[in-house]
Amino acid sequence: QVQLVESGGGLVQPGGSLRLSCAASGSILRINTMGWYRQAPGKERDLVARISSGGGPNYADSVKGRFTISRDNAKNTVYLEMNSLKPEDTAAYYCNVGVVTYYIGSKDFWGQGTQVTVSS
Repeated sequence: QVQLVESGGGLVQPGGSLRLSCAASGSILRINTMGWYRQAPGKERDLVARISSGGGPNYADSVKGRFTISRDNAKNTVYLEMNSLKPEDTAAYYCNVGVVTYYIGSKDFWGQGTQVTVSS
């Protein structure tokens, strides 16, 4: 019903930058909060950043000042610009979108994940 397609991950050196994208498609009536989570091996999935329908952002303390979340409502897309990347940012990054659908009502949907590896 709803699909999220992520892109933009890859291998980058410390101090480098990456830009992640997540595009939603399907039977979407409305998109509410959009966000990014990450999960490193052996750890829980944690919130990185989220953005409200009105554009108000929230960030984990570990990424404040380095990451920027934004959204393009016309394209049903959320972005995460990551600057000054550190090795501890290495993780699989997942987008999460709160969607009001035509058929099943409100539900969170997850992207397939995109790997970000920060290493020299």
